[in-house]
Amino acid sequence: MSKLFINCDGGSRGNPGPSASAFVAKDLDGALVYREGKFLGIGTNNQAEYEAVIIALQWIVKTDRSAEVVFFLDSQLVVNQLKRNFKIKDATLKIKSQLVFDLIRSANLTVRNYLYVPRKTNSEADALVNETLDNNIF
Repeated sequence: MSKLFINCDGGSRGNPGPSASAFVAKDLDGALVYREGKFLGIGTNNQAEYEAVIIALQWIVKTDRSAEVVFFLDSQLVVNQLKRNFKIKDATLKIKSQLVFDLIRSANLTVRNYLYVPRKTNSEADALVNETLDNNIF
């Protein structure tokens, strides 16, 4: 069974405003396995952060369902919501969190943890979010 360490980030310029999500997947040795950024249109930072987890899970479903995964995010709110420590009051975030849980359950994925990391530790995913935004905002 392989192990994946996935750094996710989401950003919005204006909050709400143009938003993007990105994730960077690395293996146990810290080698880059895959990276992806996605422009989302108008949204909030938290919506984009959730979407980063969703696109990472969709990639895992296509590539390696047997992997054990640890997610790193720089949003304490999203980490605590995904760990079910915080209630989710926002209707859009409820839908996105349910999609995360449904993807994990339906594909029988093994997510070991969601961990909060400071933004500076999440710099690769953050840079990819900004690159994606820069390439899609005219």
